[in-house]
Amino acid sequence: MTGERRREVLVCGGAAGLAAGGYALAAGLRGRWPAGAGEVAVPYHAHLWDLLHGQAAGDLLFNWNSGYGVPFLADFFAYLMNPLSWPTALLPRDQGRLAVLLVTLATIGLGTALMTRLLGRLHPGPRWLRVLAAVGYGLCAWVLDAGGAAPMWLWGLVSLPLLGLVGDWCLHERRWVAGALCVALVWAGNLYTAALATLVAGLLFAVRLFATPRSFRHRVRATGRAVTLTVTGVLLASPVLFVAVRAARGAQPESPVQPLGPSGLGAHLAQLPPAAYGGRPLPDVAIGVLGLLLVCGLPFNRRVRIRERAAWCVALLLVVLTFVWTPTVLVWHGLAIPAGGPYRVAFVLSGLLVLAGWVSLAHRPDLLTLLGGAAVVALIAVLAAARRSADASTWVLLGVGGTAALAALRLLDRRHTDRRANAVATWVLGGVVLGNAVWSGYAAFGAAPDDGFSPAAVRAGYAAVRSGADWPNGRSDPGPHAFTANDPLLLNGQGGGYFSGYLPTVAALLPHDLGAGWTAGGRQTASVTDPVGQALFGVRAHLDDGPPPHGFTPVRAAAPPLVTVLPPGARPDTSSVWSRQESLLGSQVYDAPLPVPAGGPEPTLHGTSGWSVPGGGGGTVFTAACTPGGTAFFHGLWYRGTVSGLDTSYRSEGEQPTTAVAIHRLGTVPADGVVRVTLRSDVVSQVPARPIGCLRAGALEAAVARLAATGATRVETGGHTLAAALPAGSTGTALLSVPATEGWTCAVGGGRAAAPVPVLGMIGVPLGAGADRIACSFRPPGLTEGLTVTSGTTAVLVLVAVFSRLARRRPARTPRRERRRAARRLPGEPPVDGVRAG
Repeated sequence: MTGERRREVLVCGGAAGLAAGGYALAAGLRGRWPAGAGEVAVPYHAHLWDLLHGQAAGDLLFNWNSGYGVPFLADFFAYLMNPLSWPTALLPRDQGRLAVLLVTLATIGLGTALMTRLLGRLHPGPRWLRVLAAVGYGLCAWVLDAGGAAPMWLWGLVSLPLLGLVGDWCLHERRWVAGALCVALVWAGNLYTAALATLVAGLLFAVRLFATPRSFRHRVRATGRAVTLTVTGVLLASPVLFVAVRAARGAQPESPVQPLGPSGLGAHLAQLPPAAYGGRPLPDVAIGVLGLLLVCGLPFNRRVRIRERAAWCVALLLVVLTFVWTPTVLVWHGLAIPAGGPYRVAFVLSGLLVLAGWVSLAHRPDLLTLLGGAAVVALIAVLAAARRSADASTWVLLGVGGTAALAALRLLDRRHTDRRANAVATWVLGGVVLGNAVWSGYAAFGAAPDDGFSPAAVRAGYAAVRSGADWPNGRSDPGPHAFTANDPLLLNGQGGGYFSGYLPTVAALLPHDLGAGWTAGGRQTASVTDPVGQALFGVRAHLDDGPPPHGFTPVRAAAPPLVTVLPPGARPDTSSVWSRQESLLGSQVYDAPLPVPAGGPEPTLHGTSGWSVPGGGGGTVFTAACTPGGTAFFHGLWYRGTVSGLDTSYRSEGEQPTTAVAIHRLGTVPADGVVRVTLRSDVVSQVPARPIGCLRAGALEAAVARLAATGATRVETGGHTLAAALPAGSTGTALLSVPATEGWTCAVGGGRAAAPVPVLGMIGVPLGAGADRIACSFRPPGLTEGLTVTSGTTAVLVLVAVFSRLARRRPARTPRRERRRAARRLPGEPPVDGVRAG
């Protein structure tokens, strides 16, 4: 390694260490990091640990743990394809929080190191000033507020500078194959951030292409290399692209979010000062005091060519305007505002701000530049104060940090040839950058809510779930008690809870239609809570809410196998949640009469769509006649208010269509058989037409015994397969307690595999005249097509690499024009340009 390369590695490594260390220091001082890591990142990384250690029931293609069985490859691509996530397998499983923190630190460090390298390629300048500029990118407000809790989004922090370096290779017409591989790595790591990073990297490429004088032929060649290289890289990532697109097409729709509203340019500019907070939805784009001063001073920096200044200012203005105008915000997010926030990819704007700031810093901002930048920053601070998005931290960072930064920058300009003065100024700027980042991180982490559960409780829950494990004979469900939205992944159980952007609609609707709750409009499902629903999904052990210290109680119950047999001629009844459960159970176990209003504000019945219950005032009373001694349940679904009945009272927080409430147990039906329920509604609310169901005593036990006798005698599961042995000559429909998602094929008795027939959302396999076994297998839709495209693209890439290698080895050939001149040379005339005659 040459001395120059060694110094460059040292500089990039120093930038990575400073950024990761600053983040770790802020998190350590506060004792937490941004909200959301415990809900999503930790459970997914726990599942990754199980996969890599061979302890998961499923594999990369299918997830037996969550949603009672759902496709997993698209989720793996979305949540776990950050390559820095995979070494978490080296840590103990119960160190999930530490694992996610290490992934976050490593990704921040890598992104900062790559940005340091990109800044050097953008314009030469002092190495350690490059480091400080890059740290402003690695610890921008987006990282501190949102990205740090989501390693999958954080891969975008790496993608942007990596694609910027690929664009630099295109400008210098080299490394086409390596560039295509880098694009493939970016797109495979996370599609969501890759698309945004590619757009902005293309803008950066255009700025560099036209900001400096270049020949037309060079611009055409460089653009052609960039386009072909990018297309090839994206095609190399075709399995990710094809699987994700097909999964998104069949996924539960995004839950509605509040419209953006007329926030205006001023509100967005008010987010630029450090530690500023204007409420949601606004982009987190602050890059620190130093970066803000440099960007604001760029228009005044006369040492930067006018053409280059204009190109950077226009590019920044265009991107800023796209964050203000609602139609372009929708375009950034594929025409759908995500429920997690409309600006969760704001890192692209932060990256452009850092790059533009470096252009000004590398040209040594003079006094006019510094004064102009300070004036613009002061104007932005006034806007932040007027919108009350600045607090004491903001003013301290702007006042103290801004003054110190201005003094150091002025010293760098006046005494740039003095090594001692440069060192002092660099140290001062380093203190400003790190102090700003740590302080801003400390403030941001303080606003994040706590996870709400202790590691000791999670370890106890994991042990309880594993002690009840009986897979694949039955499920051990971590619900209905919940630590996170993804407890089945966190505790390695087989439950209904799952949060995923690619959750299939059928997997969301199946438990929902059987009485389970959901949130986020169905993108976050929950386990079934009633005994019939648990029997339908083969739940033989689960965790119910319980007393301290851990908040749960392990419960066991009898359940049929995962594969049961419905008799021939069975017709599903979808008139109520109770009839749907009975249809899949194959037995009538409920009394579900139409309730009778018996007091309070009069409700209105709208046929099968349900009752409208008036809000406010006294409670509306319903009565229903049931068999004495049974167990009464209430299914409010979208109801918001208080439900009281049979000495039970609970709060129902339903809100159509985002939050559905699960079936709730009321108590034992009294001797007179009358179940009386009082509903005190906050507003006019809806309840189903038959919200009260009474499970007759002993009926469920008899039904489970019948299903066990006629169902599978043995069930075997692989990573994405399921096989069952049935009693000889079984007829009717084999019912798998698995959502009937696209991609399943089943064979009966060793016959030809075919797509199953859904039965109320479950996988149904017609047995024909009789069968003694079935075998089912899952393959993610889009995987075959993606692998085919990738194979073809790889072949092309290999050919290009081979021909490029051969071309470099081949001796340089004299241009045709010079060969002709040599041929026309007169006798005795000396050779032209070293070309030999003859």
